Amino acid sequence: MSGLEGLPIRDDLRGLSPYGAPQLDVAYRLNTNENPYPPSPELVKALGEACADAAASLNRYPDRDAIALRTELARYLTSESAAPGQELTTRQLWAANGSNEVLQQLCQVFGGPGRTGIAFEPTYSMHSLIALTTSTGWVRGERAADFTVDVEAARAAIAEHDPSLVFLCSPNNPTGTALELDDVRAVYEAASGIVIVDEAYAEFRRAGVPSAITLLPECPRLVVTRTMSKAFALAGARVGYLAAAPEIVEALQLVRLPYHLSSLTQAAARVAIEFRDELLYSVAALRVQRDRLLTELPALGCPVVASDANFVLFQVPGDQRVAWEALLARDVLVRDVGLSGWLRVTAGTPDEMDIFLAELGRWMKSTTPGAPGAMAGAQ
Repeated sequence: MSGLEGLPIRDDLRGLSPYGAPQLDVAYRLNTNENPYPPSPELVKALGEACADAAASLNRYPDRDAIALRTELARYLTSESAAPGQELTTRQLWAANGSNEVLQQLCQVFGGPGRTGIAFEPTYSMHSLIALTTSTGWVRGERAADFTVDVEAARAAIAEHDPSLVFLCSPNNPTGTALELDDVRAVYEAASGIVIVDEAYAEFRRAGVPSAITLLPECPRLVVTRTMSKAFALAGARVGYLAAAPEIVEALQLVRLPYHLSSLTQAAARVAIEFRDELLYSVAALRVQRDRLLTELPALGCPVVASDANFVLFQVPGDQRVAWEALLARDVLVRDVGLSGWLRVTAGTPDEMDIFLAELGRWMKSTTPGAPGAMAGAQ
C-alpha cells in the first residue's frame, strides 16, 4: 500500500487537499486572521489558575452540556450584540471545539445525503468542505463583482435549489464585507431550511453595523455562529459557539460527541469572557490598523474591499502569486486566497503594519518600469 491511493477512502474525498494556510517560520505572520496581542500576565495567571482547578478533577468527565459556559456566553451576547430589550438564554447557546465543529454539527443534523447547502462565493471555504464531509450536496452561488451578495440572485438560487442549509458570512471571509440586516431577512424569507450567519469576525465590525443576533426573535430557523479565536485571542483553545432557537440547540445534541468540550477548554473560555474588557480593547486597536490599511493600501496603488473584519482584501497588479512570493522573501506572510489578482492581509500591530506597507510599497515600485531594484528574492 503506497499513499492514499491504496486506501478504501470515499470516492468524493479522493484528490482533495486538507484545509489550512501555510505554516511558515516568518517574522511577520499576517495570513490567518489571528489576534496578534497575547494574553496579559494577569490573564495568563487567571487562565493557569482556572485550568489548575479543572485539572484537579480530570479523572471525571466534563459537564457535557457546558451549562456554565453557555450561560456566560448568553450574557456576553446579550450585552454585546442583542437588540435593546432582547435577552439571550442558556438554552439558546451552544458551544463546541471551534466554530468549525459547530458548523459540522449543523450539517450533521440539518444536512446529509439527499440534502443540499448553498453559499455565495468567494466565502469561507470550510462551509463547502464541511458540507462535503457530511455528505451534504453543494450549490455554489456567486457574489457580485464588488463581492457583495446580490440578494435577488440569492433568492432566485434558493427558489431553484430549495437548500436545507443556507450559509451567509458577515463579515465575509475573505472579503471582509458585511451584510445589511434587511438582506439577511430577505434571504431568510426565501429559504425553507436553516439559515446560518457566520459571524466569526463580528466584534471587529464598524460602529452601527448590527449583528444578525437581533433577528433571532423573528427568525426561528436562523443560526448565528461565533468564535473566540479572533476577538478573544483564544485561537489556541479552540472555542466556537452559536446562538439560535432553543429547539435548534436541542437538535444539535443528537449529534454532539459525548463530553465533546473538555473541562480545560470550558475553564479557559470562561476566564476569557471574564477578561472581555481587556480583550476587546485589543479589538479596538486592530480596528484602527484595519482602517489604516483601507486608507494606505489604495495610496500604494492597491485597491481594497471595504472591510468590517480584522483583515483587508487588496488587489495587486498581475499574478497575485508573484506579489505573495515577493513579500514572503522579505519575511512577510499574507494569504493567497485563490482570487486572481487579490491577496488578503490580517490587521496586526502598528509595527507589523509598518513593515508590511513598506515592503509592499517597495514591490509596487519595482513593478513600474525604470523603478530601482525588484524586491523579489532580495535578502
